[in-house]
Amino acid sequence: MDLLIQYKWGIFITLEVLSIVSLIVFCGVRYFLDKRKLSNLFIFLFLFFLFLEALLALLIFQWTGEVSTIQIVITIFLLYACTFGIADFKKLDRWMREKIGKIRGIRLLTDDDYRIMTRNRDPKYVAKKNRISSIIHLIVFVVAQYIFWSMGTTDIHEMIGYLKDLSWFETGHYEDSPYPNEAIYAVGMIWTVIFVVDFIWSWSYTILPAKRKDD
Repeated sequence: MDLLIQYKWGIFITLEVLSIVSLIVFCGVRYFLDKRKLSNLFIFLFLFFLFLEALLALLIFQWTGEVSTIQIVITIFLLYACTFGIADFKKLDRWMREKIGKIRGIRLLTDDDYRIMTRNRDPKYVAKKNRISSIIHLIVFVVAQYIFWSMGTTDIHEMIGYLKDLSWFETGHYEDSPYPNEAIYAVGMIWTVIFVVDFIWSWSYTILPAKRKDD
């Protein structure tokens, strides 16, 4: 168990890489080699690696008795895989079928696939989709940050105090912040930066639709 704790980041990164490779190999085996039954094995491997990531986070928590950075990171990755990751995989799947179909000289995309691809190139649809995703991200972000802050503050009035005075944001020390420990502070701060960038990027499709090129 000590080795598991010592090499937890290496194990997590290895599992994450293997899960991504499994998806890529799935598409190759299914559409390039045309072996559908064999390709199902790689989907199973993908799900198995996700299960191992969740198991890793659980074992670390049971051994240490506390929430650490790696557990939060694994949770975020798993949540992504179960939500936005599904849509991204479908997009990757259509892209690979399009490329492999051209190489093999056959049609692997359905009429529905072409309809979806055409729709995804429509600036109005892209803008609407990004607005919706940004709002979902906003809700998840606010709820998660509220949970984080509630662990490091006594009541809502103290939270409001931190919102009114953001000087703690610049100190770089979790002791000055509403976060309960260094791990959650690091995740919270990094997530804040990612959220701001993602929110601005998502709404840029609406604010500057004519200047964007989408695929």
